[in-house]
Amino acid sequence: MIGRIALAVSIAAPCWLTAITARAQDVPGIEICTVEKTMERRTGCLQSNVEFLQKTISRLAADHQQKLDAAKAQIESLKAIVVSLQKTVDDLQAANKRTAEEPKKADAPPAKDPAPAAKEGGK
Repeated sequence: MIGRIALAVSIAAPCWLTAITARAQDVPGIEICTVEKTMERRTGCLQSNVEFLQKTISRLAADHQQKLDAAKAQIESLKAIVVSLQKTVDDLQAANKRTAEEPKKADAPPAKDPAPAAKEGGK
């Protein structure tokens, strides 16, 4: 039984390694093009690098533009909140000012009513 498993693994292992190697070559990225011997392969390698860099730049530009748009929308909403809070503060300050003036009027002695004095003198 162990011999059969060992045989199966020894047959399947090269297939797995080949599949892993093939997938590694398909991964996009920057390659070192100076190791290529022929000019056509170097040119192809350089073009692949340029395409990879252009895709990366455009993807990053789109990501950053999306982040900028989200930040601008958040700034606008925060500006609206600040305006409403400033209005609330102004209203509270005006109410506080009115409340501070009312006790001054209440503390003043009431003016004497001249009408009752006139009635007493007429009796």
